[in-house]
Amino acid sequence: MRIVLVGPPGAGKGTQARVLQGALGIPQISTGDLLREAVRAGTTLGKKAQAFMDRGELVPDQLVTDLVAERIQRPDCATGFLLDGFPRTIAQADALSAELAKQKHRLDAVVSIVVPRQELVSRLGGRWVCRSCQEMYHEVFNPPERNGVCDSCQGELYQRSDDKSETVNARLEVYERSTAPLLSYYRERSLLYEIDGTGKLEEVSERIIRTLKTLRSSAGS
Repeated sequence: MRIVLVGPPGAGKGTQARVLQGALGIPQISTGDLLREAVRAGTTLGKKAQAFMDRGELVPDQLVTDLVAERIQRPDCATGFLLDGFPRTIAQADALSAELAKQKHRLDAVVSIVVPRQELVSRLGGRWVCRSCQEMYHEVFNPPERNGVCDSCQGELYQRSDDKSETVNARLEVYERSTAPLLSYYRERSLLYEIDGTGKLEEVSERIIRTLKTLRSSAGS
């Protein structure tokens, strides 16, 4: 299956992407990971991206699209993939559709994890990250065994500036404004599946997997 996963900050999108990767047997593709990999490898696209990053500028849509197009042509994507963080704009969505058409494929589903604003604020406001290994904790949902200390590597836990309560609402408003057109785009094409993102991680995973397996069964019948 060829899937796009979207969700606001705090929805647990990254965690769900890793679960789905294992459950569905398809690679998770993160644009952030692609950029870092290309820069480390010194590829032509990586060098172009590095030039923008060195100037503190956003990497252009077309360059990100080229990285994704290159990635989904690799052998491990032959039976599908899970895109995390792409597309973010209508232009990117059109480019993805065109690239898949070249490969005689199409997108199967866009999964949107939906969580009420109040709960997102609560989740993000209590999130802490390990400075050393980047493991994530939450004051309520996933507290460390020792306050301020990572269970995995004993590193120091800190709260990112964009996770502090005074900035969370602003982040969510930006997400809603920027993502609304994309969700409408996929809804009009009958590709959007909105999943309740409240409850335990396993419960949300089960909702997503059940929806996708039903969709796959319908497509195969």
